[in-house]
Amino acid sequence: MKKIYTVLVLLSTIFSVGYGQIQLSNYSEVSILTIGPGTSLNDAFGHSAIRIKDPMYQLDLVYDFGRYNFETKGFYLNFAKGKLNYTVEWSQSKPFIAYYKSVQREVKSQTLHFSLAEKQALFQKLQQNILPQNKSYAYDFFYNNCVTKIKDAIISVSQRPLNFKEPKDFKQHTFRALIRSQVAQNSWGGFGIDLALGSVIDRVAPTEDHMFLPRYMHRFFEVATFKNSNELLVEKQEVLNATQLSAKSSFWTSPLFVFGILSILIIAVTYKNYKNNTRTTGIDVLIFAVSGIIGVLILLLWFATDHTATAYNYNLLWAFAFNILLLPTLLKTTVKRRFIGYLKFLILLLFLMLIHWFTGVQSFNIGILPIWIALLIRYTYLCKWYSKNLNP
Repeated sequence: MKKIYTVLVLLSTIFSVGYGQIQLSNYSEVSILTIGPGTSLNDAFGHSAIRIKDPMYQLDLVYDFGRYNFETKGFYLNFAKGKLNYTVEWSQSKPFIAYYKSVQREVKSQTLHFSLAEKQALFQKLQQNILPQNKSYAYDFFYNNCVTKIKDAIISVSQRPLNFKEPKDFKQHTFRALIRSQVAQNSWGGFGIDLALGSVIDRVAPTEDHMFLPRYMHRFFEVATFKNSNELLVEKQEVLNATQLSAKSSFWTSPLFVFGILSILIIAVTYKNYKNNTRTTGIDVLIFAVSGIIGVLILLLWFATDHTATAYNYNLLWAFAFNILLLPTLLKTTVKRRFIGYLKFLILLLFLMLIHWFTGVQSFNIGILPIWIALLIRYTYLCKWYSKNLNP
């Protein structure tokens, strides 16, 4: 494996040095490729790349900043800790575009109205970026991803200041709303994102920050101009592949349906307990264990990682981490009064969560609603049942 890596580094260096000597001709073109979303979660947001073409040298290359290697040592740990590195890579345009055609993803091209000097500067910058010592960068989903890196590169080489106007019918959204525009809220991917990311993404995104998504960069570039001349940044637009495969989803396997069934089961058990004046210990252990574990994970994402979007996550109001410490108490038939006070505190947290939801402090996933109802009913019943079984 080490030998293969050494060969790849050598080839990358040779490629960069070799092509880096080329002076682009007047026939050269720089364009931005915007790829439509795929059907899997990691493809749901689409993709962007820079294409540099020069028929004089039979040159037609694509550079993209969205590469990562699952086999990298510590990949999953670094991903969890928010220390994941992405890399910029190059490829030939023809197979790059052919691949996205084969998986039925839309490909759009925007040719930039760049001077020869600006094209050359961008080409050289990209050639420097793919060198082994330069190709890695610290990934951030909102502020330093495969799209924002392209936007920043275009701005840095443009000899004329760019003016990013608001596209027609543009409306500002929160970061969470922008994510949901690409990943359905009532999907397992959407549920996981809403569970992991905190209230920091519920603020309205500044206009230009919408360009962390490929489709928004495409829209903003479409109307962008050079400030001094008011000329459009994009001189030509093409659709290289119009086919767009839509992700299919079923309500019957969605979080709302699955948690709805689970909620009904918990409520049914609680009703039976109420009628028979009993308590099903297994249900309570399951609720406290699962909610406590989820709460611990949320705390770790908030305080033990470098992720910028996991802070101030009020999912802790229903997934309360301290629940896991109360598991031994649930195995007892009688408890002290302070445990009832703890249950009342959990009910208070549920209502506090509702206030956060209604006031827009944090938008929770719709799949949480049946869980919220089930927890409220179960905690209320436990307060009643334990009140009859207090230690003297």
